[in-house]
Amino acid sequence: HNSYILSFLLVFFVVILFRPAFSINILSSTESLTISTNRTLVSPGNVFELGFFRTNSSSRWYLGIWYKKISERTYVWVANRDRPLSSAVGTLKISGYNLVLRGHSNKSVWSTNLTRGNERSPVVAELLANGNFVMRDSNNNNASQFLWQSFDYPTDTLLPEMKLGYDLKTGLNRFLTSWRTSDDPSSGDYLYKLEPRKLPEFYLWNEDFPMHRSGPWNGVRFSGIPEDQKLSYLVYNFTENSEEVAYTFRMTNNSFYSRLTVSSSGYFERLTWNPTLGIWNVFWSSPANLQCDMYKSCGPYSYCDVNTSPVCNCIQGFRPKNRQEWNLRVPAGGCIRRTKLSCSGDGFTRMKNMKLPETTMAIVDRSIGVKECEKKCLSDCNCTAFANADIRNRGKGCVIWTGELEDIRTYFADSQDLYVRLAAADLV
Repeated sequence: HNSYILSFLLVFFVVILFRPAFSINILSSTESLTISTNRTLVSPGNVFELGFFRTNSSSRWYLGIWYKKISERTYVWVANRDRPLSSAVGTLKISGYNLVLRGHSNKSVWSTNLTRGNERSPVVAELLANGNFVMRDSNNNNASQFLWQSFDYPTDTLLPEMKLGYDLKTGLNRFLTSWRTSDDPSSGDYLYKLEPRKLPEFYLWNEDFPMHRSGPWNGVRFSGIPEDQKLSYLVYNFTENSEEVAYTFRMTNNSFYSRLTVSSSGYFERLTWNPTLGIWNVFWSSPANLQCDMYKSCGPYSYCDVNTSPVCNCIQGFRPKNRQEWNLRVPAGGCIRRTKLSCSGDGFTRMKNMKLPETTMAIVDRSIGVKECEKKCLSDCNCTAFANADIRNRGKGCVIWTGELEDIRTYFADSQDLYVRLAAADLV
């Protein structure tokens, strides 16, 4: 009898002692997470953890997700970033068909804010292995039928399998917003956002001012971010169809952690965890070159080249609009044509390895190749330049510009060729 009691006590203590190892990733409709109990949800695989936290310098509380096994606490999502809990009173629970975070006096500070659907069974909240916090019908695991997911409401971080861009069915635009400071998760001044147009591209904004442009997707990557191709364990995807225009990436080796983030100091960065040194390694940062990567740093019809001095250069067949300003290295006025276009007899100068001009005024035809593209440009007297839309398979698709060419720069390799229209007299 005594041995039975001893065995029972031993099992009881082992369960208590190792309880964190049996971490649960699901919050049922009858459970809650509170600051006082310190309980968290842990994703399968133990990569991510969801719970309440305070930053180093603040007494305010937030609900968020962070990497569980990384020594340097790194947050990837914050629910109530602009409505922190002022004291250590906070409860997350399912209320009806919504997740609700309540603070002092039971006041709601954050909610999934769904209008009730036609769910018949109870709903549950679940932290998935990829760091996505979802709300779903307890009997339905289908990802396409989640009632709500944190991946649709990014903070400052894009994780593998998250999407950045537009869901055209719902009108949702998923974009990144920096933290206010490195220790304050409230919404900062910097945004990284897709501009959906004929040739979509991402912009880094400082409030209402564009700071950097990614360049359009060229079938392999965004032309303004060439460094992203050099990681063998990353696969990139850009989808553009009637349902969505979105960028995503995934890892082929799960022992690596990599994320994209907009820093509070205004950089869009890829960070990869270095377990040996115990730090996040900045694999690339954009804008990398403050002269050539800054938006419209050289003015119309000029291009930026880090290997020339000054860095701003007029395109062949163009001259500085204001020579005095240009000589003082104030290039904002850009360049103007030496010879007016005649519409007939014009030709093209080929500029190799370029970040394509801003595409606000671009016309795109994906059904034709470079030869037909050239003909199409020549037949339109307003056409100022053309390029392939996609660099794969020696180039396909056609992009035509009809206005001024702006925000162009050179790269060393593996970028696109830009054909700029010139009068016959300026063709050398």
